[in-house]
Amino acid sequence: MRAKRIWMIAITATLLAAGVPLDLALAEVPEEPAGFTDPLTIDNPYHPFVEYRIRLYEVQQGHTDLHVIDVFTDDTREFTWDGETVECACLVEGEIEDGEIVEISFNYFAQADDGTVYYFGETVDIYEDGEIVSHDGSWLVGGPTEPGDPVDTATADEPAVFMPANPEIGDVWKPEDLPDDGIEEFVEAIKFRKKLLTPLEKYYDVLEVEEETPDIEYKWYAAGLGFVKGKEKGEILMISDVIDSADADEMQDALDEILDELLEDEE
Repeated sequence: MRAKRIWMIAITATLLAAGVPLDLALAEVPEEPAGFTDPLTIDNPYHPFVEYRIRLYEVQQGHTDLHVIDVFTDDTREFTWDGETVECACLVEGEIEDGEIVEISFNYFAQADDGTVYYFGETVDIYEDGEIVSHDGSWLVGGPTEPGDPVDTATADEPAVFMPANPEIGDVWKPEDLPDDGIEEFVEAIKFRKKLLTPLEKYYDVLEVEEETPDIEYKWYAAGLGFVKGKEKGEILMISDVIDSADADEMQDALDEILDELLEDEE
């Protein structure tokens, strides 16, 4: 899987601009998907998937030197659900804390025909001193079925809503819903902000949500880009850069440079 090798080898658009008023608020979180005719076209305003994009985040307030890297790969994976085969895009997320890789996860998303983005699961590698020590938090629709899947990956019967097509204040959804396996997440849309200033730039039409896992975290999603800020007790994570590449090789080169910089103290 190229997404795994990526780690191992090493637009701001608004609904207003599209003519959609902010007070248009009648959509609901669907109880079940509306079909997946073109699941790899993920253009939901608050969780767009742009191939060969890298998003970088760093802690602006907190007690650790934490960096998060989102890598939007061109890898895909098929899941069988409700008699249908759904192809999902793979987002690789890495966390580097105090110069060491502490976690890498492989996350799978597909967009339903109504614009809702569904989460088909993730596999998680947790590191200590450069070695994988656990896969806590891993879950997949249908369970582990491919070589490399952790054997203790939890099995989900169906995908979960990651981002509604038209989120509205008061909407509640569960991106992860496996309480028997200790994997559960509640999200509520609580506010829309006209603008949000980050170290990278100012964003407009920003969705604010409250996330409970059971710890409480607040997250902000900018229209046209996605996640830009997270705040939990004692820590604020902010977007610091967005790098778009023309192809996988160019993206790999950009990622290598990032890792060389962030991990150089460990050499």
